[in-house]
Amino acid sequence: MNTAQGLHRLGVSLWLDSISRPLLAQGLLTRYIRDYAVSGLTSNPAIFRQAFESSSAYDEAILEKAAAGSSCETIFSELAIEDITRACASLRAIHDSSDGREGWVSLEVPPGLSQDAAGTSAAAAALHGRVALPNLLVKIPGTRVSLVAVEESVYRGIPVNITLLFSPRQYLAAAEAYMRGIERRLSDELDPKVASVASLFVSRWDTAFNPLIPETQRNRLGLAVALRTYRTHRELLASPRWRQLESMGALPQRLLWASTSSKDPLAPVSLYLSGLALPGTISTVAEATLLAYAAGDGMDLPPGGIETPDDVHTGATLETFHAHGLDLENLAEGLQQEGLRAFSEAWQELMALIRLKSKRKVQAAHD
Repeated sequence: MNTAQGLHRLGVSLWLDSISRPLLAQGLLTRYIRDYAVSGLTSNPAIFRQAFESSSAYDEAILEKAAAGSSCETIFSELAIEDITRACASLRAIHDSSDGREGWVSLEVPPGLSQDAAGTSAAAAALHGRVALPNLLVKIPGTRVSLVAVEESVYRGIPVNITLLFSPRQYLAAAEAYMRGIERRLSDELDPKVASVASLFVSRWDTAFNPLIPETQRNRLGLAVALRTYRTHRELLASPRWRQLESMGALPQRLLWASTSSKDPLAPVSLYLSGLALPGTISTVAEATLLAYAAGDGMDLPPGGIETPDDVHTGATLETFHAHGLDLENLAEGLQQEGLRAFSEAWQELMALIRLKSKRKVQAAHD
């Protein structure tokens, strides 16, 4: 049993944070499902940009669609939906056998809509309708504006992945948007079983603040924020409000750890995966990190997982950072805005790449 399978046996779900045509066409996703217990997949504009940039597998389709007069946005949308549909098919058996707990595939709404609640709601509904498969999670950022769209999407019965969360407060706002959508469904006598995950980004804390703190404190903030968010998550699931919803058939929103690849070359590849081995949670993992982790490159798994996170240690870590003048929630807002900018830039780069490939292919066809 490799360490990835060991993490699965502890009750932690591994979802691949990658998608590309070679991954799907060469059977790699199927192998990762079989050999490393991968049970889901996520995507974002940066992942698709990398896929389009690193492979020629999309080039002929781009040429055909460009020659037919399709815009760059339309070309991307059609190609992405083809990939996502294929990934959904690969994970459908897991989805069905787990009664919908696993086997999800995430596709994000265009990042430029993050301050447009109505536009985000419409885009989520359009993606949900076009893919038309039960294991699609529509990814919506957890900004204040977009959480309005989260509530509306859940009310419409659309499974959602609320992304770009960086703190306990942001997580709680996302969870409350989800619950409001469920409560509205119950009020209208609709089925409350609408799945959702809340994605907390971990490594970006350490990437941003490692340069500002003593070396002995580095690579600790991301884990501390995640563990404090996990405590908030557990408290919410024990609350009378949630227990009432659950008694009426609602599904618990799951907590997902995003950005789990260590960016510090001196840190073990498994820093966040092993440090957040909390039963019931989901860890997304980049392809390179998955392979290194499965090969045993890094920290050992804690026996039995982290059943009771060390709140004393976590609190001490957060207090240390507070003493250095770091305000957790204000910094989380900044990280969220930075994440939105990064995804928006990746989107623009992706559109430019499709435009470039279209021109090159058209020119080649005329030469």
